[in-house]
Amino acid sequence: MTTQVTQVTFKELATLMRQAAGVTVDPHDLEGRADTPFAEFGLDSLGLLGIVGELENRHGRALPTDAERCKSPRAFLDLVNGSLATGA
Repeated sequence: MTTQVTQVTFKELATLMRQAAGVTVDPHDLEGRADTPFAEFGLDSLGLLGIVGELENRHGRALPTDAERCKSPRAFLDLVNGSLATGA
């Protein structure tokens, strides 16, 4: 089964934050404060690990181990989208 590679958006990240960690954040706020630490949005490392696992399941591949250590939405999306684009 081939999974089409798509970019993970701030909107999708906000949805994943709600589903995987119970953290509700407006996607526009998330994008506007993209360099703000996840902790300020109420997302801890365990919640981020849940998001990484969900993305791995959706895309059928492992993400870099650094993904769960990203501190901000921008850093996370840059790493994840770069990985999905290169297949690494």
